[in-house]
Amino acid sequence: MKAITTLPLLISLVFVPVSLSAKTTHFTNINGYTLNQQGELVQFDEMLIEDDKVVSIGKPNTTSVDKVVDLQGKTLIPGLIDAHGHLLGLGENLTQVDLRTSESEQAAVKAITQFVSAHKTGVWVMGRGWNQVNWPSKQFPSKDSLDKEFADVPVYLSRIDGHAAWVNSKALEVAGINASTPAVEGGEIVKDENGNPTGVLIDNAMDLVWQHIPDTSLEQLRNQLDTAQQHLLSLGVTSMHDAGISQRVRDMYVEQAEAHRLNLRIYAMLAATDPNITEMLAQGHYQDEDEFLSIRSVKAYGDGALGSRGAALLAPYSDDPDNKGLLVTPLEELPAVFDLVIGEDFQLNFHAIGDRANRLVLQHFAKAFKKYPDNKQRHRIEHAQVIAVEDIPLFVEYGIIPSMQPTHATSDKNMAEDRLGAERLKGAYAWRTFLNQGSRIAFGSDFPVELANPFHGLHAAVTRQDGDNQPQGGWIPEESVTLLEAFRGFTIDAAYAAFQEDSIGQLSPGMKADFIIIDKDMFAIPASQIRDIQVQQTWVNGKQVF
Repeated sequence: MKAITTLPLLISLVFVPVSLSAKTTHFTNINGYTLNQQGELVQFDEMLIEDDKVVSIGKPNTTSVDKVVDLQGKTLIPGLIDAHGHLLGLGENLTQVDLRTSESEQAAVKAITQFVSAHKTGVWVMGRGWNQVNWPSKQFPSKDSLDKEFADVPVYLSRIDGHAAWVNSKALEVAGINASTPAVEGGEIVKDENGNPTGVLIDNAMDLVWQHIPDTSLEQLRNQLDTAQQHLLSLGVTSMHDAGISQRVRDMYVEQAEAHRLNLRIYAMLAATDPNITEMLAQGHYQDEDEFLSIRSVKAYGDGALGSRGAALLAPYSDDPDNKGLLVTPLEELPAVFDLVIGEDFQLNFHAIGDRANRLVLQHFAKAFKKYPDNKQRHRIEHAQVIAVEDIPLFVEYGIIPSMQPTHATSDKNMAEDRLGAERLKGAYAWRTFLNQGSRIAFGSDFPVELANPFHGLHAAVTRQDGDNQPQGGWIPEESVTLLEAFRGFTIDAAYAAFQEDSIGQLSPGMKADFIIIDKDMFAIPASQIRDIQVQQTWVNGKQVF
């Protein structure tokens, strides 16, 4: 590990004077770690905060404090930032049937029936998390297994990546989907050999059913927000980037921020697909006075996901030679999206998983930057998962931030080579390649696609192993990163990707007092144990919130 910058060097940094009217807390006996602006690890044993900000780390230059907290040698680090998640999706997922651990189609149906018998589910049965890759059959599920248990109530179950849905015959009936339903651009109604829908809908085809599901009430949205916030805070996440919100959710977030009801920092990306996107952009950037909510970016959608074979590839799938994936946003509509968002001085964060989608997005960024040279900094590609090796240097050339999720690699390792073949894996989940060329990676989880625990992401980034520490030596281990680099990706580099590096991501004078106390020294334990770290306290804006 790199050498740790010691305390005396840090004391020479700018000192923020203590106001006599402010509330100050002096933390002592800390095993503290933070990063400085250069990305170097700094260790400290005392910290003084005043209201919502850090005054100093190291011995404070004052005896006037309101409270002294002895941490008895516990480890304290900056609050972690998840650079890509879906906040209300997490809140919703926490109150629906979770199929993540289902080991077969039949086991999934059994879990649904047990959940329905124990909970009030409403007019529709909703759930998420199935993954046919983890089932013995490796095959998509069918409506038939659902129909046996749910003949009269519609069922809608999102795949783990959110890019496919498994529905029953009642849901197909409600949506009017049958053998004669035409193909959907940017999606697929999966059909059997007789041309009948199987009950699996991919990407844009999901909307055919989704539009018939009753709208979530404002009260339910607020409950989802509260549930998700508390869950993330318990895991040590103090800030997250919400990847794609509607105008309705935007307005609810603003309402909650201005009523001082947020305990978690949200960097919200407006959904480019929202019919009111032009109106939202015209409202300009938004940030509340406590910096809990920032809105200055847009999430756009390039392609589908690898697991459902919807990621757009330059060459056919190795295990499906007639399929190259799909574009969720039609090719002819891409220029308008770039012109609209970049022209309105917003950050554009484009979902791209396959190598064709990534190439198209990079090409359109290059064209847009020539038209709008005043807005060419810190745009992002969300996922940046499978990239032609020759395209990776374009991220540095164009200043594009790769926003990547380490646990995607360890979840996808069982099927990625089947989908891509060995050659294309050279540009897949390529964290080390990106860092070596000078890219700053913003790390996240993509919850609820993956579990939201950031220590799972730190573990995966360093070991390239799953929760069972498999495979031995890691999957494509040459693309692993050091713990220091992974820590950067979940702190200062994630903050940089949201234009927030001057307020969060590190603990130094003048920065927001967002920090967590954990049960192990993450820099002193074997990498295999990082995943098991537990959060004991979470502080945001100088207040203990967990």
